[in-house]
Amino acid sequence: MPSSPVVLYQQKRAKKTRAEILKHAVDIASAEGLEGLSIGRLAGELAMSKTGVFAHFGSKEELQLATVNMAKDIFVAEIVEPALRTPRGLPRLYSLLQAWLSYVERIVFRGGCFFAAASAEFDSRPGKVRDRIAELTKAWVVALEDEVKEAQRFNQLSKEVDPHQLVFELHAYVQEANWAFQLFDDKISFDRARSAIANRVAADETRTGADRRTARE
Repeated sequence: MPSSPVVLYQQKRAKKTRAEILKHAVDIASAEGLEGLSIGRLAGELAMSKTGVFAHFGSKEELQLATVNMAKDIFVAEIVEPALRTPRGLPRLYSLLQAWLSYVERIVFRGGCFFAAASAEFDSRPGKVRDRIAELTKAWVVALEDEVKEAQRFNQLSKEVDPHQLVFELHAYVQEANWAFQLFDDKISFDRARSAIANRVAADETRTGADRRTARE
């Protein structure tokens, strides 16, 4: 039996409220950590009752997991979805990395890269929250590695390149820029990271890859 208009309205309103709570939670967690979240704090800052906030999550762990998943949705919207419009291989690899740097530089989260902060906070804490952070971070690394492999398949990168090693280095450049920006307010770190990424990829680029890049530029 179809839901009544009243029920549908209540469901839509509840979904909107939950999203508003989580957007606020993500911003807090990016700067102060997931442990800095509490039902009481969110209720106070959003002018809601504790009971109202609790009804959406039920426990602090569920709140933390939901916050991680909201951060994932924002990450995908800001970085992954725009990059999907570029061809696979080197163009998409560059797009993913440049969008990642841009999202930190534009302060999408006031604490910088949400997953960098969450990983540092939970890397030695067993549990569901750590497992979810690790799962999502691993998926991101694998996505970058897949584009390196596609670049090799399209003869844009040398077949001698180890995708794991290359992505390890490229990932480190972005993380270093995030760290320098957050700790020292060093905005030049993003230019350094972009230069390092371009130089590192160019070192293993084939003539085909270089010609295609030049044509795009």
